[in-house]
Amino acid sequence: MEVILIEDVKNLGKKGDVVKVSDGYARNYILPKKLGVEATKQNLYILKQQKDAEDKRQQEMLEEARELAKKLEAFTVNLKIKTGEGGKTFGSISTKEISAALNEQSGLQIDRKKVQLPEPIKNTGTYTVGVKLHPKVTAELKVIVEAV
Repeated sequence: MEVILIEDVKNLGKKGDVVKVSDGYARNYILPKKLGVEATKQNLYILKQQKDAEDKRQQEMLEEARELAKKLEAFTVNLKIKTGEGGKTFGSISTKEISAALNEQSGLQIDRKKVQLPEPIKNTGTYTVGVKLHPKVTAELKVIVEAV
């Protein structure tokens, strides 16, 4: 019997997969626990429409991420850090401060978890910071750190 999985089933498949299982396994386990439905023409058609809608939604999200990446790459974030004698800095600049400064200076809302900073910035200068907007889209943001 062919079954369309509604939820992920360990050692069988993921949600949306069409799998072939024995009749007893389908009747006694998958169907009663609402883990899947029988693969009829109507159910396969519904599955196809759901996958098409999901693909369209993913494509729209990808396009939005690409547009936002273009805006980010054209923008520069200016930050100030307190320094002492000899140019030594007090503290460092983290992803939280970069995200807050980006929101304040450009109005773009970027979550701090999307800002990819290998290590906190501890010196003045110009840095290029990655911002992961989508699994396929990473933008490069220019950050200028100046002494106060």
